[in-house]
Amino acid sequence: MTTIRTPADEAEARAVQDELRARVLLDEPGPPPGSGLVTGVDVAYDDERDVVVAAAVVLDARTLTVVEETTATGKVAFPYVPGLLAFREIPTVLAALESLTAGPGLVVCDGYGRAHPRRFGLASHLGVLTGLPVIGVAKNPFTFAYEEPAAARGSFSPLLADDGEELGRALRTREGVKPVYVSVGHRVSLGNACAHTLALARDFRLPETTRRADALCRRALREATG
Repeated sequence: MTTIRTPADEAEARAVQDELRARVLLDEPGPPPGSGLVTGVDVAYDDERDVVVAAAVVLDARTLTVVEETTATGKVAFPYVPGLLAFREIPTVLAALESLTAGPGLVVCDGYGRAHPRRFGLASHLGVLTGLPVIGVAKNPFTFAYEEPAAARGSFSPLLADDGEELGRALRTREGVKPVYVSVGHRVSLGNACAHTLALARDFRLPETTRRADALCRRALREATG
């Protein structure tokens, strides 16, 4: 099992991000969209009890049927600090992933990878620690400028840093519905990350991986906290 040491403070957490960011791989395309296994991960919190529950749901990428699902429960070990949320989630997410017997194949996070103020969001952090191909698909925009994509499904516009670098895309998964925000975590190209997202979002705005993992972690949190 991967051992994760919780940083003592914000400065140490940022130093860890700086160290691990250098290990992100951006020159691999990743698995072909619609093939193999794909796993959604998500977390739910009970802040009053300092409890966090992570869920991992493995789907067949072609049929979107559930192959396996698992949860892990832990204690919130790091305070809420914007840009450092991965440190609150990573240990429990890793525990959920490591308890799987299948896959996981491509991992889809409810959050960001490169599209992060320090270019190292949860999807990148998780990818470097596990070596898996990981993408981030977020519900809400973070700090980057973008233009509203065209209304048609599959339309996108770049998420741009101040220097003009494309760090992700606002992607329309349903016609006329608010886009999702896709970025690369590790070992997947941005184009393929968007193609995976569209393949997983056949009927709803959010990828089926995220929908399933969100429902499972919320249910498991209710059971864990009574």
